[in-house]
Amino acid sequence: QVQLLESGGGLVQAGGSLNVSCAASGRALNGYDMAWFRQAPGKEREFVGIIRWSTGDTYETEDARGRFTISRDKNTGYLQMNSLKLEDTAVYYCAVGVSGRYYDIRAAYYGSWGQGTQVTVSS
Repeated sequence: QVQLLESGGGLVQAGGSLNVSCAASGRALNGYDMAWFRQAPGKEREFVGIIRWSTGDTYETEDARGRFTISRDKNTGYLQMNSLKLEDTAVYYCAVGVSGRYYDIRAAYYGSWGQGTQVTVSS
């Protein structure tokens, strides 16, 4: 079982930047994908992006693409968020699952989750 510990996030003005880290322990992540999700109050948890640990290949939603960058180093994943908008306000989660042929964007697929970190964008 992989344990995930998130850090970062916080409060920023619109247009600013924040970084969220997700440190994994318990096993190496080769053969796994690390996905990022977010959940705003009263809304469903939604997929933001993903990184395939073995290759470093990433995929982001259309909304995130160009603003959010996903990366990894050793056993830590990173979500760098730039040009933040008010609507990016949410609790952000990292999650890990076994790599499949395709990226899985369903929250239900992932068995290991970080504790979540709040990102608040103010006007």
